[in-house]
Amino acid sequence: MKNKKPDYSHLSSSQPIGIFDSGVGGLTVAKEIKRLLPHEDLIYFGDTKHLPYGEKSKEAIIEYSTKITNFLLAQNCKAIVIACNTATANALNEVMESVAGRVPVIDVINPVAEKVSYEIHNNVGVIATKATVNSGLYKKSIRKHNKWIKVDELATPLLVPAIEEGFKNHPITHAIIYNYLSNSKLKNIETLILGCTHYPLLIDEIKQYYGNRVRVIDSPNIVANHLKIILDKYNLLNDNNPKPNYHFYLSDLTKNFEKISKKFFGKTIDLELKVL
Repeated sequence: MKNKKPDYSHLSSSQPIGIFDSGVGGLTVAKEIKRLLPHEDLIYFGDTKHLPYGEKSKEAIIEYSTKITNFLLAQNCKAIVIACNTATANALNEVMESVAGRVPVIDVINPVAEKVSYEIHNNVGVIATKATVNSGLYKKSIRKHNKWIKVDELATPLLVPAIEEGFKNHPITHAIIYNYLSNSKLKNIETLILGCTHYPLLIDEIKQYYGNRVRVIDSPNIVANHLKIILDKYNLLNDNNPKPNYHFYLSDLTKNFEKISKKFFGKTIDLELKVL
């Protein structure tokens, strides 16, 4: 029996896009969506109260992810973007069940894995949280499309707390990056996937470590392009909204989130505390 084709005829192009992550990391995806789709209203939920997700149990991640998904659906979102690798790796099926085909769901692993598998990559490294690495989803997803690619995954759990504490371009992050990227697991890689949406905030420092020896994949750009293709396919692109609205909900207000969100989206954004 073939999969039933989704029916999104009840949705309107003027509805907002819902995006969620454990903290500031998903802002790297939201920023790319804003750049690529400049007329879309965005609603972002940062679950800063429960970060980092990478250290939580699968059951906890599922609970947080489905609650946030239901909240975004209640805000009349026309699509849900899981802008969190850990949530994707541990709760994608449950999020899909919560959505029950009402809106498209875009995750941050499968579009990246598919793109990498169809390009010229032989030895691919993935750095991510413990929960994402333990799921093995990157390796499974890449090798589903191309079984010849060698994939090595390394858990890099100290990076998210460092980023959330604002240690960007700091000796602490330099030391952590050097320690992780010099690991023997990543010795022979030609391509590195940043398997956490927080990590692009350190992309310059990571590229500096490698010079031109390793290609670093820009995951937020791939995800934003995939979202655009899906919305276009179902006639849900908003191209007639000269003043889009960006609303941010946080389960715990943090100075670093406020600083980065204002840098990406301007000074006039709405930040609202919302505990689910």
